[in-house]
Amino acid sequence: MASLDPVLDKDGVRLTVDEAIATVTLTNPAKRNAQSPGLWRALTEAGRALPGSVRVVVLRAEGQSFSAGLDRQMFTPEGIEGEPTFIDLARSGDAELDATIAGYQEAFTWWRQSDIVSVAAVQGHAIGAGFQLALACDLRVVADDVQFAMRETSLGLVPDLTGTHPLVGLVGYARALEICVTGRFVGAEEAVTTGLANIAVSRDQLDETVRDLATALLAAPRDAVIETKALLRGAQERTYEAQRAAERAAQARRLRDLAGVGE
Repeated sequence: MASLDPVLDKDGVRLTVDEAIATVTLTNPAKRNAQSPGLWRALTEAGRALPGSVRVVVLRAEGQSFSAGLDRQMFTPEGIEGEPTFIDLARSGDAELDATIAGYQEAFTWWRQSDIVSVAAVQGHAIGAGFQLALACDLRVVADDVQFAMRETSLGLVPDLTGTHPLVGLVGYARALEICVTGRFVGAEEAVTTGLANIAVSRDQLDETVRDLATALLAAPRDAVIETKALLRGAQERTYEAQRAAERAAQARRLRDLAGVGE
C-alpha cells in the first residue's frame, strides 16, 4: 500500500486515506493482531474519521495473521489494564452489560454503511473476533493460507461481534451452525466455494489484487453504487414483491437524477 500520513494511528489501528480509497490496517503483528476493547474503540474512531470523499475502504493486517481473535489477557482474572474483566462484565447489570457489548459491536458495524464498499484482505489466521471483523466487510479477498475459525462456542461463549448474521447469509444456517459449534478451520478453497470469500490468491498477490478490486469498484457512479448496495443488502429481509417495489423506487430516483428532474 502507498505510504501516506495516517489520519489515525493508535491502539493497533492505522487509517490512511488516498483520495477515494481509505485503508485501515491492523498494526500489531507481534501479537497476531489480537483484539481488545482499545482496538475496537480505535476501529470505531476510524469509521467516524472517514472523509466524505471515501468510497472504498480496504481492511488489511500486518504480519502473518489477519487477527488471531481476542487478546488472551481478556481471559485472565487480571484482564487488560483499564478495561473491565470478563468477571466484571458477568457481574454487571443487564442494561450495563448490553451497553458494553453494543459499544464493542460499533467497531464491526460501520463497514457496511451504504456510502462505502469495504474489502477485507485476509491472510493467515482469522479466528473468532478476527473472523467476525472480516465478515463485517462487504467483500473478502483471501490469501491461499487463510484459516477462518469461529472459536467462541468452544470457549463457552457465543459470537457476539455481529458475525452471525453475515455468516448465515453467506453459507446458510446448517453450515454456519457446524462452523461455529465445531470451531474448525475453513481454508481458502472452501471459503471461495461457500461464498465466504470472493477470491483466493497467493499471499504475495493479496495486496495487488485488493488494489485492483478497489480501483474497479470506483468505476461506477457513486450514487448508483449506493442505491445498488442498499437494494442488495435489503433483499434478504424483503419479500419478492417488496424487492420489486424497492427496485422501481431506486430506479426512479436514478432516472430523475440523471435527467436533472426533481421528484
